[in-house]
Amino acid sequence: MQSLLDKFISGKKNNSWLEYIAVITGIASVWFSRIENILVYPVGLVNTIIYVFLSSQVHLYGEASVNLYYTIVSIYGWVLWERRDQHHDTVLKITFSGRKEVLTQLAFFAAFYVVVFSILTYLKTSFSPGAIPWADAFATATAFTGMWLMARKKVESWYWWIATNIASIPLYFSKQFVVTSVYYLILLVMAVMGLIEWRKRAIARRYSPQP
Repeated sequence: MQSLLDKFISGKKNNSWLEYIAVITGIASVWFSRIENILVYPVGLVNTIIYVFLSSQVHLYGEASVNLYYTIVSIYGWVLWERRDQHHDTVLKITFSGRKEVLTQLAFFAAFYVVVFSILTYLKTSFSPGAIPWADAFATATAFTGMWLMARKKVESWYWWIATNIASIPLYFSKQFVVTSVYYLILLVMAVMGLIEWRKRAIARRYSPQP
């Protein structure tokens, strides 16, 4: 316990103002996604761009790539969430995934995990001994899947975010980004809240009369 406390204090000294901005915008972004507010994307872009830079500095290349991916998919999601019909209602609604979609998601995750793990293993051997391939690849692949599903407003995106947050807490703590580690703990709680909220909305829509 004392060892963990010492590491927390030591790591906290290394926190930069950029990390604090990333943490604040990240929490705000998840809050906006939970309430289905379009601000999730512009606020989230600030977070992801900063973490591309921070992750690269400490050899978390998987996390850097996932934040670059977040940036690209955020623009895609922003466009989808903004689409309106002739009545000015949003076209994209929160829904559950069907069985075929779930299988596609699992295949999507598995493919990314294998690719990212292979790349990180090579980097660890040749260039970056500080890399943690299996953990970084898991956090990366779950995040890739979660972001893709969130852009399409699928309830299951929150299960993947929960997995991402659980993996990221010890991953960033081990690199002395203690504020970011606590940040992912907060995101874990918010992801559970988001899952509950989106499930309620999807169920209400499923059983409400459709126009």
